[in-house]
Amino acid sequence: MTISPAQAGRPRDPDVDRRIADAAVTLFGEAGWAGFSVDAVAKRASVGKASIYLRWQTKEALLVEALRLRVGIIDEVDTGSLREDLVRLARQILDLYLGDAGRATLRLNLEGDLIPGLADRLSALRTSQVLAARGIVRRGIARGEIPDDTSITLLLDTLVGGATTHVQSTPKDRRDALHTDAARYAEQLVDFLLSAVNSGRRR
Repeated sequence: MTISPAQAGRPRDPDVDRRIADAAVTLFGEAGWAGFSVDAVAKRASVGKASIYLRWQTKEALLVEALRLRVGIIDEVDTGSLREDLVRLARQILDLYLGDAGRATLRLNLEGDLIPGLADRLSALRTSQVLAARGIVRRGIARGEIPDDTSITLLLDTLVGGATTHVQSTPKDRRDALHTDAARYAEQLVDFLLSAVNSGRRR
C-alpha cells in the first residue's frame, strides 16, 4: 500500500518540508531528472535521507509534491479590458519563469512527459495557460476590442512564446534587471501584439 506524506509517522515539521521542497525544485532545475536523487536533495536541504523517506517513498513522489508546491499555475484574469488582461497574463508568465522555480518550470516543459507522475502536472500547467489566454481573447473579441477573425491560437503563441523566449534569451547577469523591468516589458509586448492585430482596421 502506498503511504501518502500526510500518513507518514511523526508530525510534520513545516520548516523541514519547505527546505526539502526548495532543495528538490532547485536541484531539478539545475540537473534535470538525470541528476535528481534523494541523496542529493537531502544534502542540499541539510537533512537526513530518513527525513525524506518518512514523507515520500520514492524520488518521483518527492519531485511531484515539490513541484506542486513551488511551480505556479497561471490564473485567469478578467479586468474588463483586453489590454490589461493580456498584460497581467504576460506578467504571470514572466514571473513564473523568473521566479525561484523558473528553471524547474523549464525542465518540466522539457522532461515532464518522460518522468513518472509528472505528466499530469505538466498537462495542468499547459492547460491553465491555454484556457486563460483563450478566455481573455474571446472576451476581447466579444467586446469589439479586436477583430472577429483574430486567431486565438496565433495570439496565444505570440504572447506566451514572446514572454518565455525573452526570459530564456536574457543572460544570467541581466536576470535581476529583467525582473525589475518585467511590468514594462509586459506592456510593450502586449502593445506591439495588439497593434499588429488591429493594423487591418486602420487601412
